[in-house]
Amino acid sequence: MLQGFLPQLLSGLWVTVQLALAAVCVGLVMGILGAAMKLSPIAPVRWIAEVYTAIFRGLPELLTVLLVYFGGTVLLTAIVGDYVEVSAFGAGVAALGITFGAYATEVFRGAIIAIPKGQIEAAHAYGMSKLLTFRRVVLPQVWRIALPGLGNLFLVLMKDTALVSVVGLEDLMREADIASRYTKEPFTFYMAAAVMYLGLTVVSMAVLHRLEKRANRGQRRAAS
Repeated sequence: MLQGFLPQLLSGLWVTVQLALAAVCVGLVMGILGAAMKLSPIAPVRWIAEVYTAIFRGLPELLTVLLVYFGGTVLLTAIVGDYVEVSAFGAGVAALGITFGAYATEVFRGAIIAIPKGQIEAAHAYGMSKLLTFRRVVLPQVWRIALPGLGNLFLVLMKDTALVSVVGLEDLMREADIASRYTKEPFTFYMAAAVMYLGLTVVSMAVLHRLEKRANRGQRRAAS
């Protein structure tokens, strides 16, 4: 049915998974830093975070991918003095990670605000430093509160990985496109890609559901 292109599609699927996981790691770091900056008492730091989230929440993801890919190539060429092309995978990780981070910033900020201030004050009164308070008191609760929102963002990110195919990344979407052009059967291969994307979504939702149950175990016991 797939005329021998199944290995190529599976290879593209693996590239898509790698891209999504790498981008979400970058995005989580950017989101935590962005949230900390937005809650900073220093005004210029807050302004930088506001500009960051405003820009990358306002730009289409495809445009961000193109800007990072071609802009990164121009920048590296200027620095090195010789033509250096940014890898499609690296550009995709950077572009999708930065965009994910802009949205995750608001999720983390809301989660931090939702934590009762009395808990933080009690930790400080107990003698904990700000860093220790963040690690032992704030961060575990932030993870529990933010996880549903972050899960939704990850599902969107996984679909957005298809956009990186426009700069040459041999992901699932590009492999399906190559196969459809070669066999002149676009419906067959785009439908196969659709099934694989849906499979990734189902697996991701199951993992996210398991993570949410694990994060809420203590909360449920406390409520009961």
